[in-house]
Formats: sequence, structure tokens, C-alpha cells
Amino acid sequence: MSYIPTLEEARKLVAEHNKEAFHIQHAETVSGVMGEFAKKFDPERVEFWQVVGMLHDLDFEEYPEQHCIKTEEMLNALDVDQEMIRAICSHGWGMTGSKYEPQAQMEKVLFAVDELTGLIGAAALMRPSRSCSDMELKSLKKKFKDKKFAAGCSREVITEGAERLGWELDDLLQQTLDAMKALDLQF
Repeated sequence: MSYIPTLEEARKLVAEHNKEAFHIQHAETVSGVMGEFAKKFDPERVEFWQVVGMLHDLDFEEYPEQHCIKTEEMLNALDVDQEMIRAICSHGWGMTGSKYEPQAQMEKVLFAVDELTGLIGAAALMRPSRSCSDMELKSLKKKFKDKKFAAGCSREVITEGAERLGWELDDLLQQTLDAMKALDLQF
């Protein structure tokens, strides 16, 4: 039987391999957003989705050139569940050398929201509230269209993520924004 880490165990693993506050906050944000989406799409496995979100960038700080590849090695060494490893590594499809194309709903959601949470977080930092709680879709769309704003957040990946989910881009933007609002995050 393979191992499924708890959310707390996943947090400890992230802290072992990441020292930058930004990376730890990103892991927490993606984990929380994944949990919000799981409530809609897979309510029996909310923590599983949260752990996937928490661990998705496990190797990024130590091995940016081998992102997702090293994560797979690290998690295989711990005998982590293969469905979880596949979901985690699939977010790097087309970008990192990951061999896993996002196919399951959870994988598609992670692929779509990873970059988008970064964009929303950057937009929240520009607000007086330093939060997305008072952000509207119109404002987010304006930031999305400005290619110079948060230039490291790939609009192409976000758009492809919406397409993989079969959603309009506005739906993905709104649902992710709503998920982040539900988490009441401060940036």
C-alpha cells in the first residue's frame, strides 16, 4: 500500500525543501485553492487535493531546472501514492519535462490554477487591502491582459488550463478568485 501524506506532513516536507517565504506561501495558497475546488468536484477527497496543491512545487527551490522530475523522484522514494505523484507532476506538462499530461479533473485544476494564483496574489499586493477579498473579475481581467504585470505568470498556461477544463477563461478567473476570497488570504 502506498503512502498518502496528511496535509500537515506535506507542510513539513515543503518546509524541509523550501526556505523562501514566497514559495511556502505559494504552496499554502495553491493547497487552499485546490481544497476549495475539491469541495465542488471531489468532496470526499478534499485533503488529497490540498496535499497535491501543497506539494506541487516541492523541488522548485532546490532544482528549478529539473522541476517536477525531482519531485517525482523524491515522492517515489517516500512511496507516495502514484495518483498523487501523477497529479503533482502533471502541472509541469509542456514546461518542465514532466511526462504526465493533465487528464483527471484534479490534474487539470492544478495545471490551471498554479500560475493563476500567482497572478491574483500579485494583483492583491497592489491593492490597499493587500487582499483579493475586495477584487472584482473586471480588475483581475485588466491585470491578466497587461502582459508586463506579473510577467512570470504565464497567460498561455492559464488559458490552456481553462481550455483543458472546458471552461471559458472568465469562469476560471472567477472561480479561482472566489476560492482565494474564501481563504481570506493576505499578501
